[in-house]
Amino acid sequence: QVQLQESGPGLVQSSQTLSLTCTVFGASIASGDVYWYWMRVSPGKNLEWIGHIYTNGGTYYNPSFKTRSAISWDTSTNQFTLQLRSVTPEDTAVYYCARGTPYADCRLRYEVWGQGTKVTVSS
Repeated sequence: QVQLQESGPGLVQSSQTLSLTCTVFGASIASGDVYWYWMRVSPGKNLEWIGHIYTNGGTYYNPSFKTRSAISWDTSTNQFTLQLRSVTPEDTAVYYCARGTPYADCRLRYEVWGQGTKVTVSS
């Protein structure tokens, strides 16, 4: 079965870069028709998608995060990463990685998620 697990710091200082890693078990991040996503939930807000990396290495970002975000991968360790630069306390959230699989009308199902990792940005 496919499982995802986030890892990274629980506390980051303002203005620094948040780096998170998602390790994928049970599937290759470089194979198949799937999208590997980073998401987050901030206090009192809805789920936000940050961006994804496809199995060919191509990336796409939510315009709200495009200037600050970078998603990359290491196929040798089957991991993909998120770097979120210049963080502020508004970036405090639970961050998730997830697998998106195509459905109808170019939409995706998000059926596999990591457990989430809480990140607090100190002021």
